Amino acid sequence: MLKGIKNILFDLGGVLFHIDYQRTINAFKKLGIADFEKRFTQHQQNDFFSAFETGKISQNVFINTLQKCLPACSDQVIVNAWNAMLIGLPEQHLKILEELCKNYRLFLLSNINEIHIQYINAFLKNRYNISSINQFFEKAYYSHEIGMRKPHKSTFEWMLKDSNILAEETLFIEDTAQHIEGAKQAGLKTHHLDSNTAIISLFPDTAL
Repeated sequence: MLKGIKNILFDLGGVLFHIDYQRTINAFKKLGIADFEKRFTQHQQNDFFSAFETGKISQNVFINTLQKCLPACSDQVIVNAWNAMLIGLPEQHLKILEELCKNYRLFLLSNINEIHIQYINAFLKNRYNISSINQFFEKAYYSHEIGMRKPHKSTFEWMLKDSNILAEETLFIEDTAQHIEGAKQAGLKTHHLDSNTAIISLFPDTAL
């Protein structure tokens, strides 16, 4: 799988940081949005959530919009429900990244929003005294910062050009099938990983 590979492009949620979308769906249902799963899932989301994920609306607008459906809920209650999907990042994954960077250029490409990345970095600080997941990568690309998202072919092409790397020398590791297809269209080598699977299975020769 790694023959001819010089660069490894990781997804974040479901690959490095374990997630469970159903936990957020359940949390918002308990708060009073009974059809939340029709608006947001791993594989599909409506324009409102996509706008937040691509930085078109701010965190405050996102929270205030949800509060119109949940007027009795505070900002923090809504943030907690939104973050409920975020489970944690195994220390083993960090050790693997530390080893891989000795032989490969590492990059991160994630469909994510500012609330979730704040939570993830706070988790890393509290658990491992690491200030940001970014330190493990040559560059991290977040959809809410670059204004583009997976699975669009153009997103991968833009990222490749910005990083000055070649698609045929880059392995993309992702847990969402449609994102894999977008990467293939852009010429990347790909590996579809089951969500929340230990990535050590991909790198058995990594010394830990």
